[in-house]
Amino acid sequence: MVLENKLNITDQVELNKQEEKISKEKALKLFDSGKINKIKVGTFAGLKQIHKHLFEDIYDFAGQIRTVNISKNNFRFAPVMYLKQSLKAIDKMPQSTFDEIVEKYVEMNIAHPFREGNGRATRIWLDLMFKQELKKVVDWNKIDKADYLSAMERSPVKDIEIKHLLQNALTDQIDEREIYMKGIDVSYYYEGYDEYDIHSLMLKAKK
Repeated sequence: MVLENKLNITDQVELNKQEEKISKEKALKLFDSGKINKIKVGTFAGLKQIHKHLFEDIYDFAGQIRTVNISKNNFRFAPVMYLKQSLKAIDKMPQSTFDEIVEKYVEMNIAHPFREGNGRATRIWLDLMFKQELKKVVDWNKIDKADYLSAMERSPVKDIEIKHLLQNALTDQIDEREIYMKGIDVSYYYEGYDEYDIHSLMLKAKK
């Protein structure tokens, strides 16, 4: 079933392509406009800002808490019944150390508050916490897709793998546009979106 969208696309493959293209362009604008520096770091309100910015041209539900239960690979994310309660608890979690930040990230992934686009929005949210608290960001190019997905799948039970991967990929190049852009491409690749390269989209936008 294809999600209802503002583009009136009924073919899943075509929707995936347009979603990738449009939201990657929006991800680039988020950085270049400076709006990324106004996000409420480490809060659900901040995550909503990111999600809405990325997907508002595609979905009516951009930035809105999902109203249906969802699952992936037999893992059920937080039930709608307890979702708001879970998000309030996550907001209160500390984020001053590396371990606290990753633990907060894992809990937000378990919550999966949106109908679509959770991973892509939440990885930007994670990087903003690292940037503010540790003066670091993740160089996502250093984390293999299979390793990342495997570590995240196991993270609700044991988070040592994802902590190891993230720790070894941190860089102090926190304001480097290239690190951010490559990170967006890798983040989308994790989710199976690799039709468009963000550098190519940037060049087209300049023409």
